[in-house]
Amino acid sequence: MKYPIAIEPGDKTHAFGVVVPDLPGCFSAGDTLDEAMDNAKEAIELWLDAALDDNEAIPSPHPLDEHRDNPEFSGWIWAVVDVDMATFSDKVERVNITLPARILRRIDAAAMAAGESRSGYIARCALR
Repeated sequence: MKYPIAIEPGDKTHAFGVVVPDLPGCFSAGDTLDEAMDNAKEAIELWLDAALDDNEAIPSPHPLDEHRDNPEFSGWIWAVVDVDMATFSDKVERVNITLPARILRRIDAAAMAAGESRSGYIARCALR
């Protein structure tokens, strides 16, 4: 998905501020324009990941021209950040991992105590 970003121009003493109009509360900054754009991509990915963790719907981006007409962003620079939504898929994948037996026993014991499968336990721990 391509999310439009609004970049407030910076200067030698002020960072470039970034707002993602389609994702409420998603913002970032950078000392250079390139850094601001890179940081915007990271902010978008973190915002999307948090929304998915909270079972919230992912807003679709609006066309860039729709945002450009917003007087709130008058004089700002516009860009588009392309986010690979495949990285946010919750599709189940089978994986093969190698662990020392003693660690696997600990995982299995903790999973059993939590009433979860090994996979469920590992996934929950990773999401914490």
